[in-house]
Amino acid sequence: MHPIEAKNIKNTILVVDDVAANLRLITNILTRQGYEVRPVPSGKLALKLVETVKPDLILLDINMPNMNGYQVCKQLKTNEKTRDIPVIFVSALGEVWDKVAAFEAGGVDYITKPFQFQEVVARIETHLSLRLLQQKLQLTVQELSHSNQALILSNKELDAFGRTVAHDLKNPLGIILAYLELLQQDLGDNPTITESTQEMVGNIQRAALRSVNIVDELLLLAGVRKSKVNLKPMEMAQVVAQVQERLEPLLKQHQAELLLPESWPTALGHAPWLEEVWINYLTNGLKYGGNPPRLELGATAQANHMIRFWVRDNGPGLTLAEQEIIFTEFTRLNEWRVEGHGLGLSIVKRIIEKLNGQVGVDSQVGQGSEFYFILPKAKNIDILQTTEGVTDGK
Repeated sequence: MHPIEAKNIKNTILVVDDVAANLRLITNILTRQGYEVRPVPSGKLALKLVETVKPDLILLDINMPNMNGYQVCKQLKTNEKTRDIPVIFVSALGEVWDKVAAFEAGGVDYITKPFQFQEVVARIETHLSLRLLQQKLQLTVQELSHSNQALILSNKELDAFGRTVAHDLKNPLGIILAYLELLQQDLGDNPTITESTQEMVGNIQRAALRSVNIVDELLLLAGVRKSKVNLKPMEMAQVVAQVQERLEPLLKQHQAELLLPESWPTALGHAPWLEEVWINYLTNGLKYGGNPPRLELGATAQANHMIRFWVRDNGPGLTLAEQEIIFTEFTRLNEWRVEGHGLGLSIVKRIIEKLNGQVGVDSQVGQGSEFYFILPKAKNIDILQTTEGVTDGK
């Protein structure tokens, strides 16, 4: 705040001094500078006045009868309503310990008599500006706290709504899929059914399956955000084998070639979540890779005890603009990717970040893409502790 602003808003200054001549002098100086001045001749009167009129700043003498300036300042600082008012001591006492005692009592500054009025005005304007900044900061902190509480409440309501909608959708979709399977069996045994009718039923079934997948991913996305897991050393070969089993029909459908390393390094993670990460990366490669897709999996040691796991495809590659947004929720890229509903890679990002890692993609147009995730390397002590836990049944 500029000093002129302080004078324009008519700041109130309480001047406390038992010498009438000093009171008149300081009052006249500050009044001419545009301040509203409240002069009082004793500490007790000052404490009574601040109960009804809260000044913006206090100029306080030290040597006063009955109650000195140190005692007045200490009482001001113990009162929640007045503790934030800046107090500037004005005194003829010039020893170092006098100034130390003033600051220990809660003063923000110390002016020694006799003084130059320009110095007094400059000190006042400085501390009024500092107080205004402090008040703005406190107000900002309060607003941020309220906003944060509102956001937490909103997130809780959104999570509850999402779970309810997802569960309510999943049950009827399951029923639809079951009836569609029975209907397909009946249609297959009926020679009068046309090929177009069978195709329509197949389209309905695929749409229902996509809807179920979306619901499952929404539930997973909400669950990852809320869940807490203990990181354990991963047998990545077992995780990938489980993924291969789940994707076997899709691998056959696309006639995909899958290349695996002879061995995997051991990283820290959570097996069910990592299975979903591999599922998303491989499914992405099968849909948008080459024709037929060729997917190579591997792992590379990184600095700082991290491991980079990756999937390389033989697809058309991605532009830099596409790479920047591909892990964003509900993002679709080009029209040739219309099958995706934009959740898969955002789930991957959320999972890996929850596991203290990071995700990314390296790609060049016409040269395929490498999607990767980085996890902390499991140290020997981590593996020993987990092995002991299994042995002991813990």
